[in-house]
Amino acid sequence: MPSAVLEPSAAICANGVVIAGLFSAKRKDHGEVMDALAAEVTGLGGSVVGRFVQRRGISGHRKGGSSGGKANMDRPYSSRMLMTSGKVREIATCLAQTDAGAVVFANELTGRQRRALTRSLGCPVFSGRDLSVSTTPTGNRTGSRRPSRTGPSE
Repeated sequence: MPSAVLEPSAAICANGVVIAGLFSAKRKDHGEVMDALAAEVTGLGGSVVGRFVQRRGISGHRKGGSSGGKANMDRPYSSRMLMTSGKVREIATCLAQTDAGAVVFANELTGRQRRALTRSLGCPVFSGRDLSVSTTPTGNRTGSRRPSRTGPSE
């Protein structure tokens, strides 16, 4: 099977990158999270050409105006695509207009979400974690394991 999976640094250095994130309305630091993600992309040699933030909050005209909204604030809009289909279309439009070659999400992505987003957007999709555990600009792996538990494993 041909190697269809790109290293994040290869995809990021090749073209512009769109960054995206889904955040609960309770989370007030989403701007800082997106800035840190942009800095990580830039540090790997990429250029951020678009930013998309989707906030998940309580629907209704005031806080508490919708039953059930509060319980779902930390959940994705879609188990398949993470964000709403409208936001995914906005990202796809940006990709087409800027010739960006990858999308990096601030959120962790399931395998299903990654595959669905890659198919829908037509480019490689990564999470911020992929960047931090994957590569340097030369393509060397810096750590492909899950985050270590506290303390050495002996």
